[in-house]
This record gives sequence, C-alpha cells and structure tokens, in this order.
Amino acid sequence: MSTCVLILSCSRREPPADVTIINGAEPESLDPAIITGQPEFRIVIGMFEGLTRLDPETARAIPGLAQSWEISPDGLTYTFHLRTNLIWSTGEPITADDVVYSWLRSLNPATASDYAGQLYYLKNGEDFNTGKIKDPSLVGVRALDKFTIRAELIHPTAFFLDLCAFPTLYVVPRQTIEKFGNRWLMAKPLPSSGPYQLAYWRLNDKIRLQKNPRYWDATNTQSQIIDILPIGSPTTALNLYQNGQADIVWDKDLVPVELLDVLLKRPDFHTFNFLGTYFIRFNVTHKPFDDPRVRRALALAIDKNRIVKKITRAGEQTASHLVPDGTANYLSPDGLDYNPELAKKLLAEAGYPGGKGFPRFNYIFNAAAGGAAKMHENIAIELQQMWRDTLGIDMELRQLEWKVYLGDMDRLDYDLARSSWIGDYNDPQTFLGMFTSEDGNNRTGWKNKNYDALIAAANNEPDLQKRAQIFQQAETLLVKGEAPIVPLYFYVGINYFDTNKIQGVFENILDDHPLQAIHKTIKN
Repeated sequence: MSTCVLILSCSRREPPADVTIINGAEPESLDPAIITGQPEFRIVIGMFEGLTRLDPETARAIPGLAQSWEISPDGLTYTFHLRTNLIWSTGEPITADDVVYSWLRSLNPATASDYAGQLYYLKNGEDFNTGKIKDPSLVGVRALDKFTIRAELIHPTAFFLDLCAFPTLYVVPRQTIEKFGNRWLMAKPLPSSGPYQLAYWRLNDKIRLQKNPRYWDATNTQSQIIDILPIGSPTTALNLYQNGQADIVWDKDLVPVELLDVLLKRPDFHTFNFLGTYFIRFNVTHKPFDDPRVRRALALAIDKNRIVKKITRAGEQTASHLVPDGTANYLSPDGLDYNPELAKKLLAEAGYPGGKGFPRFNYIFNAAAGGAAKMHENIAIELQQMWRDTLGIDMELRQLEWKVYLGDMDRLDYDLARSSWIGDYNDPQTFLGMFTSEDGNNRTGWKNKNYDALIAAANNEPDLQKRAQIFQQAETLLVKGEAPIVPLYFYVGINYFDTNKIQGVFENILDDHPLQAIHKTIKN
C-alpha cells in the first residue's frame, strides 16, 4: 500500500485527473535548486516559476514572474520588473527579495546545487559558490525595490533570459524553507509560485498537481488536475496508455524495444529531433582510467553504428562529438571514430597488451521505478561484448535505482557510467560548460586548466564566429584529446499521445513541455 507523504488533500474518493502523464523514474527531489534529471524538471516547471518561462511551442524564454526587463547597452546589466499581482499559492506576496533569496540559495555552497554554475554569470557568483567570498551581498543580484531586481553579469550572456526560465533560478518560498530547513517540501500546504501546487506525492504511486488559482496567469492554466506516474517499465507504460489509464507517455525509454518498428508507424507515436546526447562518463580518479590512452582506446573500440542500428533503431545519428548538430551558432569538430586497431595499439602503449593485466571494472546504468530501463541494459551488454572481443577486457554491469545511480556519480563511486545530457538552452555552453573543473554536473573527476580557460574565453567573446572557434578547441580536447567522456549518439525524441484527445504538447528543440499548456480536448 502506498503512503501519502506530501499532501494537501489525500482521500480514497479523490476526483479523477484531467490529464495523466507517465514520466519515468521516481523523482529524486522536487527542490528546484538541487534537481538534476529530466523527470524532476518536468514536474517542477509546473510548481515553480522564474523571472522568465518557456514558450510551449518554441522553448524560448518569454515573460514569467517578470513582466518586462531592460538590458544595458554593454549587455552586463539586466533590470527586471516583477508583475504587481504576484502571490504564493498560500496567499503571501511574491517580491523581489524572494527572487534574490532564491538565486543566492542556489549559489550557497550549503545547498550543494549541481547547477549552481548557471549563476556563475553573475558578478561574484562563482566566488560565492566556491567559498572565496562569504558575503552574499557582493553577488551581482539585488532588489532595488519590492518589484525590481537588478542582475549584474561578468560578461555579456546571450542566453541569460533562457537561464532565468531554468529551475535553478526559480523562485522558492523563503519563509517555508527557513522554517522547515531540508524538510521544506513536506510543508502542508506547500507554497507554489507556478501554475500548479502539490496536492500530494505518494511514493511509487503518483504525484498529483492541482491548479494554483492564485498564479498570475491562472486563467490560461488549461487543466485542473494533472497526475504524474513514476513508471519505468515500457510494457507497463504502454499497457496503461492502451487501457486509457494514461494520456501521455514521455521518452523513448518507455517504448517497448521489441515493438518499436510497429509502434513508430502509429499516428499517436511522435518522433522529433532535439538537443540531447547519449554518452559514457569515465571516472578519471580510478585507475586505469586516469590514463587518457586507456580512455581513448575504449572509445575507439566502440562500433556506434551497431548500437543505433541494432538497439536504438529510431533513426538516431552516431556521435563522435558532444554538442548536437543544429545547436545555434556552432558546428562541432569530429572526435574519435571506430578504429579497433588503433584502440589495441593505445591499450598496449598504456601497459595492457591484449588486455593483459587490465583490472575488471564496472559500468553503472540506471533502472527506473517499476522495472529496468531496457535500452540502457542492452547498450551496456553491447559495450561489454565489444570491449571483450576487441580489447580483451572484462566489464561488470551494475544496474542501479535512479537515486542510487545519481548518488554514485556524484560521489565518483563508479568506473564508467551511462550518461545523457539534454540541452538546458540552445547554445553550446549548456553541453561544454558542465565539464569545467568545478561544475557540479561534471561527475568525472576530470579537471583541466586549459579546458577551463577555453570555456571562460569563449563565454567572454562577443563575436559569435570567434566564440565558436574557441568552443571547438575546447570540445576537441574533451572528446578527442583527453576523452573523459565518449559520445555515442544523438537522441531522437519519442512520446506518445493521441492528438485528437490531447492538446498543448509541441515538438521543440529542448523537449520541454510546460504543464499549464496541456489539456484534453474531449472526455473519455
């Protein structure tokens, strides 16, 4: 029997949801400052909001809690003007001080936000997060009055408005957090700044969101109740959908692999390209993966075409670089392609001819609530066989529950890890910036001063062509020279829902779907 852990109202005779969405893994958290996975983001964007929000069709930033803003001619100062009718779902006013508090909380080292780097563009943001300065008033964000916020940047940042629509910069309830500390999400009722408020979170059952009637744009929030189900089994997801118990299923991982060819021909199965890359992380603090020759050898021994043709099978393109094709103002350099003979040579140079003496190592990949993520397992088995056949090395597979998987990567308690990255905004920085030395999403242990300097130089370069060239140097170091990661393929998005019944879900390059736009057109 499931337990009702976070609740406004929880009864046996609850009203049915307007829309039910199958969302993959059980969320790690619903705290905007610390979440890192797409399953969490998709829920949190309904509960909280930033100064900007995402347009459901284009995934570009549009006014959110801020109704307008001005940018200084040098691009370094943003002045935001809040709407004057903003209130929390519990009735208290939302003010400029709440915005400042929320941003500083994400930067505070005690919060341990993996995405704190999204605020490094603020003056002294990085120094505050890394403890070089202790005074938060030195960070470049301040309330000028109740409705006005000024942000001072260290260099022009073309995507700063997009960052303001990202969960790390969402506005969270200071009064509740200061009262309850780390257990603030247990508060009843939980103040919300977004279009929905949390009705309850029943572990391994569902999260129910109810329309927030005090949200500034409540008249355009399309559904009264949305249920989010943590289902990890593709078969279960498909059965619930076929039986009318779910309206939308996100993600290719929730499409049964054995039925993929047939299902993709159906009109309610939708495919689209978006900014997402599937890749492998090395833990470079573990031997022998501290040696770049070993990392390059393993990369060169992967036949990526076998993976996309045999396993993924939805038209994915193999990847030798990290940043997906189609990213704005950028074209990636080539990385390491399939070359088994060179792979063997490099491994021998590193001291392991024919794999002799190479230690047994582990590869972690995540399962989701309700069952294994079969796609990740199949890819892991294929990699295991390739490396055994080509290099003579032996890999142990470890399938982990989502939270354990994330925790092991954070602690560097792994050798190799299945990874993926979905662009937070349409710019190469969202992919390349996370592998700087101090970024919380790095999770490889790899630190390279030259790489850090190149990323910093690119972000300080106003000329787009020169900026792209600097990023290309950095990406070459990342995927070819040092290779702490191995890109495998670029994602093809798949979701399934009946367009005759569901409206408000749009294909966009970030695969982001704001909940307030989603609604049913007819009743079952």
